[in-house]
Amino acid sequence: MSEAAARRRGRGGGGAARRAERSAVSFETAKYIERNIPNFEILNEEALDIIEANAETVLEEIGVNFINNPGALARWKEAGADVRGERVHIPRGLARELIKTAPSTFTQHARNPARNVVVGGRNLVLAPVYGPPFVRDVDGGRRYATMEDFRKFVKLGYMSKWLHHSGGTVCEPTDVAVNKRHLDMLHAHMTLSDKPFMGSVTEKSRAQDSVDMCGLLFGEDFVRNNTVMTSLININSPLTFDDVMMGALEVYAENNQASIISPFIVGGAMAPVSVAGTLTQVLAECLAGIAYSQLVRPGAPIIMGAMVTSIDMNSGAPTFGTPEASHITYGVGQFARRYGLPFRSAGAFCGSKLPDAQAAYETANSLNMGLLSGVNFMLHACGWLEGGLVASFEKFVMDADQLGVLHGLARGVEMDENALGMDAIREVGPGGHYLGCAHTQRNFKNAFWKSDLLDYKPFETWADEGARDTQELARLRVETMLAQYQQPALDPAISEALDQFVTERKAREADSFI
Repeated sequence: MSEAAARRRGRGGGGAARRAERSAVSFETAKYIERNIPNFEILNEEALDIIEANAETVLEEIGVNFINNPGALARWKEAGADVRGERVHIPRGLARELIKTAPSTFTQHARNPARNVVVGGRNLVLAPVYGPPFVRDVDGGRRYATMEDFRKFVKLGYMSKWLHHSGGTVCEPTDVAVNKRHLDMLHAHMTLSDKPFMGSVTEKSRAQDSVDMCGLLFGEDFVRNNTVMTSLININSPLTFDDVMMGALEVYAENNQASIISPFIVGGAMAPVSVAGTLTQVLAECLAGIAYSQLVRPGAPIIMGAMVTSIDMNSGAPTFGTPEASHITYGVGQFARRYGLPFRSAGAFCGSKLPDAQAAYETANSLNMGLLSGVNFMLHACGWLEGGLVASFEKFVMDADQLGVLHGLARGVEMDENALGMDAIREVGPGGHYLGCAHTQRNFKNAFWKSDLLDYKPFETWADEGARDTQELARLRVETMLAQYQQPALDPAISEALDQFVTERKAREADSFI
């Protein structure tokens, strides 16, 4: 890697790079959301204190497992935990003390500085769906995802105005070997988009590959001193931290890269059926995981996460957009703010098989829940279908369009002289209309949020144009966006170094599909 980096430094920054930047087309991206509305707080102080005390009891009396990871056990023992086999019993107050070194906000840098995002505070960063092995579109139906599908999603994400982040495993490209696909996915994020992105977590060496590739893209010194990746570290609920996820976490923490420490819970299967019981377990798991990140490197950037759904007690399938999931998400948000930590949750969740009315209802509930609960980093903000098994092209653009509503809601109510509109009320008076008044003429272009996808035409026009439903409009939008895509500029020397890294890294080992 160092040799490739040296080649990049020797050839980068020249006239070719500047010419590429001047000739490239840049698609508009809205700045990350800065909330001007209050967070919804569902728990009073007494409830917060009780749940926190119960979470501390879980950590101390029941403990958490760190499996196949002697190094983690040694770190915990040195920190003062009671380690019995692979079970770590964390004394009351220790985890809360350790997490104090985690930053309350951090900047994730994009290769285009205009796309940098600040995670934490009152900000909300929106990222696309993560992890589905299947994709769906109108023409091809439901099928296993390919690398070409992955590249299309990255292009759509780059072109989506309201989406701030390129994400990570937007779909799982099953036509590339398991031990090599992370290289192609990272390469796609780095070259087909200039938004921030996520690293690989499926094996410790793959996390290191992510760091090494970022060294080529940004420069090794820059990566050492700045956060350029956010990565998803899931906890194996209940109360288990496996060596794969923890190995990736260790790499990212050691290299000053951000991790989302997030239980993935289906209530009733992986946590109690009650809201307070699930909150207790989520909090215990988050405290243990975040504390461990700080044992690896005090000050390592993290995000406190919660991916929580309920369960259908007849079929065992996860359900989405439910009030119970909202209650838990609101509650976890309160704890994240109590500890001064960035918060990850919510998304365009739905259990529907198609981008239909069920998908729309459940998604709207889930997105609004995320906005009101104070989420700072929203993974799965567009494209999620079938409980996360499917990444849908049509739903991707439908959701991405509706993310504009979150931007509008978060602005709150303006109260300046123009917003108060007294001049308009005086001009029009009783019995008039506002269409032609001066205030309307000054403000009509930006007065109301407008979808770029949904149909507002009269019935006759809609019928003449083929009576197209939303899924068909979305299909046409996907087709149009991909036809209009233009790759963002990248220094040719950096591009060459990335290509060479991927080629050489793939050549070092045989393909494995397990």
